[in-house]
Order: sequence, then C-alpha cells, then structure tokens
Amino acid sequence: MKNFSLLLFLCTSISMAQTYENNFTGATMRVDYYHIGTKGQDQITLDKVYEEGSWPGSKVNLLDTLNLGDSFVKVSDLQTNALVYSRGYSTLFGEWQTTDEALNGIWKTCQETVRFPFPKRKVVVSFYRRDKFVAAGEMMAFREVFSTVIDPNNPAIVNHEKRPRTFTVFDVMINGSPDKKVDILILGDGYAKDDMEKFRKDAKHFSETLFSYQPFKKHKNDFNVRAIEVISAESGIDMPDKNVWKNTALGTMYNTFGSARYVLTEDNRALRDIAGTAPYDFITILVNDNRYGGGGIFNLYTTSFTQPAKTGQEWEMDYVYVHEFGHCFGGLGDEYYSSQTSYIDFYPKGVEPWEPNVTRTNTKETLKWRDLISDGTPIPTPWRKTEYDSIEALRGKLDRLAPDYYDKRENLLKSSNEILKDPRWVGKVGVFEGSGYTAKEMYRPAIDCKMFALNPVDFDPVCAAAIEKMIAMYVR
Repeated sequence: MKNFSLLLFLCTSISMAQTYENNFTGATMRVDYYHIGTKGQDQITLDKVYEEGSWPGSKVNLLDTLNLGDSFVKVSDLQTNALVYSRGYSTLFGEWQTTDEALNGIWKTCQETVRFPFPKRKVVVSFYRRDKFVAAGEMMAFREVFSTVIDPNNPAIVNHEKRPRTFTVFDVMINGSPDKKVDILILGDGYAKDDMEKFRKDAKHFSETLFSYQPFKKHKNDFNVRAIEVISAESGIDMPDKNVWKNTALGTMYNTFGSARYVLTEDNRALRDIAGTAPYDFITILVNDNRYGGGGIFNLYTTSFTQPAKTGQEWEMDYVYVHEFGHCFGGLGDEYYSSQTSYIDFYPKGVEPWEPNVTRTNTKETLKWRDLISDGTPIPTPWRKTEYDSIEALRGKLDRLAPDYYDKRENLLKSSNEILKDPRWVGKVGVFEGSGYTAKEMYRPAIDCKMFALNPVDFDPVCAAAIEKMIAMYVR
C-alpha cells in the first residue's frame, strides 16, 4: 500500500509539472483591477496587466483546495475550458464593506491585484466573492462577480516593460528554489535613507522572531526570506487622528477604518511595482513608527510597527508581527472579542465563518476541528470567561494613546493572562466561547493562542494545522 501511495504521489506530481509546462511560460502575470462598491454591492473593472519576473510559486499545486478567503480567482484555458490555476484571497475592500462608511451608503474604489503563472495562450480570468446570503449554519459560498479574457500575446493588453530595479534587494534567509519554498518578502515604509541600517536589522529581527514560534520553527527550512530597501522621503508614517502626515513610499497609515492601531495602505500599485522586483508569495511591511499597531489580510500583506512605545515592550512588536502573519499566511481569524474594532456584522449572524479557527458551532459532530478534540473534553468547554471579561472591560476603558497607558494596563494584562494559564486546558483543543469580535455564540479552539490574547504563546493546534496545510501547498 505504501509503495502504491508513493507511486500515485509521483505520478500526480509529474502530471501537474507537465500541466505547468504546457500552459505557462515561466514568468508571472500580474493583473491589476479596481474593486468598486458599497455595502452589499460591488463590481470589478480591469485596470492593467503586466508581465513580471519568474513565477515564484509552486509549479505543482496550481489549484487551491483550501476554501479560504473572501475572494477567489480562477484562470481557465479559453480553448479547452480547463481550469489551470486558482487561489483564494481576501481584500481591503471586503473589510471596508463591514464599516460604518459602507453601511451609510458611501461608495469606495480600491486597487487590487491577482498574480498567477504567465499563460501561453488566451485565458479566462474569473473573480468570485463570498455570498453572505446563505442558509443559517452554512459557510458562505463563492459567486462569480466578474470575468474577462486576457490574451497574453496582445501587446495592447499586456505590458511587457522591464522596469529598472531602483531599490536594493537582499537575502535574509534562503533555503532553496522559489518554486519549492514559501517566499516571504519584507518591505519597509517610513524608513528614510538614514534609517536603512535600522531596516536591515529590523528585517533580520522579525524574520528570526517568526521562526521562533511553532509551527514556523519546525518548518524554517521550507521558507525563503528576502527584503527590499524601500527608501521613503520621511521617517514615520501617517497618523490622521494626530494630524501627522508623512511622505512615504508605500502610503501606510494608522487609523485605517477609524481604528487607531490598524495599519494598512491603499496604494496597491506602488506596493506591487516595488515588490515585483523580487520573487515573493507573501508580503510583510515593517512600519518605522512607535505606535502599537499593524494589520494583516489573507494573501494580501501584513504590517507591523517596529519601535517600542516604552522600554520593556519590545515583545509586543514581535507579537504583532507574528499575529498579523497568521492572518495573511494561514487565513486565520481573530480569536479575541474584547478589543474595539470598526467592523459591523463582520461575521453575519447564523453564517459559519470561512476561517479555520473561528466557528459558530458548539457541537462536536459539525465542528471544523472535531478530529483534534480529545474524548471527554466538554463542548462548549468551560473557562473563567466572566472573570476574564470583567478584567478586559477595565482594560477597554483605558486610553490606548495616553502617556500612562502601559503603566495602567500592566496589572490588568497580567491578571487576564493568568486566567489563560488554566492547567486543565493549556495546550488542549476545545470549544471556548468568545471569538471573532463576538463575546457570545462564537467559539475558538483553545483557551489561548497567538490569535487570541496579547501574550507570547505559540499558535494553538488548530491554527498550527492550518498553517502547515498552507506550507504544504507552496513547497510542492
């Protein structure tokens, strides 16, 4: 049986490799488009198509079977209608649709990008979004919202210009060929010319930090890490609530969606133009500023602050970097529920979230992670939630931007984290109420995790399994 399984694996790998050679040139196709809409409405319009460098992704796992993301792209051969590539991802626009602005009927336009192996022949590129209008308890299914034909040999459609490399690329950690490794690309924003030494140190530090946590630690050899020295005109990034505005290369800013600590950029084209000078599967952006903050969107990018607001708080930067990478890489949802967010109805009531570590289910028979729960574990799993919530309520009343915030927070954080050390449940999988920004009737798989509390712990077993599935998709 083992020999048969090995033979089947080898035959499948050879077949998929032949599929790649038959359909793709070896380069990368980048498709930029505009995502336009408001709450409950959206449309997509094509912007530009580019030929970029060598394809860095797997040449075997071309079809995505993980069912993650709020969006999905399919690439099909026009002549044969054969599906040759697909990938799930999430978008800034998708998050924005859950904010007050969208709820009030304001329309917005976002730049977005999908990348796939450069096709030899005409292809149909189809875009899908999750349909939130489904029966209670079901996961949101994908529906097609836009489709277009792209002729790779038509110079009126595809830009083949070889743009000069204006920024320095350096290796942080290289373990093999890009098509057989997960390729992380680190960019910096708000680093002026005189800050480049700091950026190089930061890139090395945060890379080492990521691989000090499981399951990344044991899979370190499956990754490559490169960095680009992106020089901004000024140090630091925008803080609109403080009327602080900086001229930076990537346009990152705090106060995204009205949240003081949420850092994103809407300048997708600038980001992609710079990132395209190096092979990458996943982008992380280090921001040269000292306000606690960051952000991460599945298969888009992550951001993280790189200066501690107070001596002794350096570990918080590390936490944010790794936590946000969990969003971007593993498609993991936030397991916390007591921190303020700008989302409204982020998880529609009665609809099962697509994220692998967040659920509305509290029965083992229908639970996503039922195979990881030990016999005898009560479902839902009891924990000191009432006590934890009372402490978090006090912490939530503190002004995060006040000079004495960290002093006032210290004992509260220590007390809440002590609750999460309950010896009954540490390291075990259960069904713990409180997750996905919702205190009631939403559940997480562990009492604590890198996706839950501000606490230097590893990813829980469910999150770790999702991360390992993603690694496997890129290293074959």
